[in-house]
Amino acid sequence: MKKNIKLLLLVSLTFMAACNNDDNNNTPEEVPVVPGSAVFTKYIALGDSFAAGYSDNALFKKGQENSYPNILAQQFVAAGGGAFTQPLMNDNIGGLLLGGNVIAGTRLYFIGKTQTPTNVVGKPTTEVTAHLTGTFNNLGVPGAKSYHLLAPNYGSAAGIMAGTANPYFVRFASSPSTTVLADALAQDPTFFSLFIGGNDVLLYATSGGTGKDQTGNPNPATYGTSDITDPAVFASVYSNLVTALTAKGAKGVVANLPYITALPHFTTIPYNPLTAKTIGKDDAVVGLANIKALNAQLYGPLKQVLTALNAGDRINLLSETGTSPLLIKDESLTNLAAQLTAAFTPMLGAQNAAFYGAVFGQARQAKATDLILLPTKQDIGLPPTAANSGIGIAPPPPLNAFGISYPLQDKHVLIPTEIAEIKKATDAYNATIEAVAKEKGLAFVDTRATLTQLASGGIRFGNFTMSSSFATGGAFSLDGVHPSARGYGLIANIFVDAINAKYGSTLRHVDLGVYPIQYPETIQ
Repeated sequence: MKKNIKLLLLVSLTFMAACNNDDNNNTPEEVPVVPGSAVFTKYIALGDSFAAGYSDNALFKKGQENSYPNILAQQFVAAGGGAFTQPLMNDNIGGLLLGGNVIAGTRLYFIGKTQTPTNVVGKPTTEVTAHLTGTFNNLGVPGAKSYHLLAPNYGSAAGIMAGTANPYFVRFASSPSTTVLADALAQDPTFFSLFIGGNDVLLYATSGGTGKDQTGNPNPATYGTSDITDPAVFASVYSNLVTALTAKGAKGVVANLPYITALPHFTTIPYNPLTAKTIGKDDAVVGLANIKALNAQLYGPLKQVLTALNAGDRINLLSETGTSPLLIKDESLTNLAAQLTAAFTPMLGAQNAAFYGAVFGQARQAKATDLILLPTKQDIGLPPTAANSGIGIAPPPPLNAFGISYPLQDKHVLIPTEIAEIKKATDAYNATIEAVAKEKGLAFVDTRATLTQLASGGIRFGNFTMSSSFATGGAFSLDGVHPSARGYGLIANIFVDAINAKYGSTLRHVDLGVYPIQYPETIQ
């Protein structure tokens, strides 16, 4: 009984105190922003195009202002952060000039009701050789791979045409011979962010796997632009970067890499978009007639010969009523060119049979396990040229429609063997990143988990849901690879979460609703 009386008294006193409180009881007490054990006085960001604020297939001023490092720097101010400078472009058109010649195109935007990405009209005004002076906190360099951050002369204008220098870094490097890391260390950072490694596999992926997996090759000087970096090289470079950045006691945040094959650049175009209407160019009657002709004259005979060669699963007839897969070249398949040539010679003659063999020796229809690249959409149905046919000549009609009567080439699609190479390298890079983060006591951001969320149901905030759906999902820009402004805001927020968790900071999130999904044609 005494316990009940005491409980009632406590409740009564609590209620009275609440009634006498002039504050709104529904408003939680605001937690003051503190840095915890981190020191944000001098923040330096290192990375690639994501750190730079690249969006809509270009680097432009507004995109840079909405870069995740710049957003982070704004949140750091309340916790003692200092000024944050960026090597801003001259305009919001995007693109670059080298000696007055355009070497990088303008940004994309949605034009009118067609909702078709197109380039902003205008000529870039940012000249690479107009060197910027001063120091810059944002050292994100579009196109940079991990080992480029340690590469001398990466900012030398003389090396641009040779591919040994980066035009974006040339604009603001402290000297032609410096390295990105050296320019960072010269500023004695107290805090850094490092988000690098995406391009070590991304350029292989966006090329359709035309590069080479350099696993086992320790010499990056021999790598091609679209090659996959050897995981051992990445591990050495990454360890050296972080060791140097933390040598004087700086704290920082690092991020792992998402599976880039989950980006909308690789997931938007279906493997089976062919219908009577699409084949007939919006005329289903014409398309159906074309399907019947293709089945009788191409797909049927190919299916018959391939079946006799125990490869009948490569080709099936086109559907007259539903959807059909694209016709692609799969370089991982046994090349049956000689066998097809021999089989078709009695029917077509030696010359035509040799053509069939050369074109269809490694052809098959796409499967759900293939990834069709976003730019491939504009090539489907177009006639191949001598330059892009893969056989050195422009094929004659009717065997001259990419994806329909002529196989899409290596650059158009990622096949399972290429996807596996990308995943294997990414997993190795991520193991290194997480291990180094633990060893050095750094905040760690799991961007792979975030992209998985975006790709499977989305991430909800307020009345909105962000997803990885192309254009409409809100997280990615019109190039299907780089984030939108809102996407960069999301990255900043997950960086904030990691920093707060590691260092006891109380940095605040930004309101994602204030960041646009798409930029208009004209940016004010």
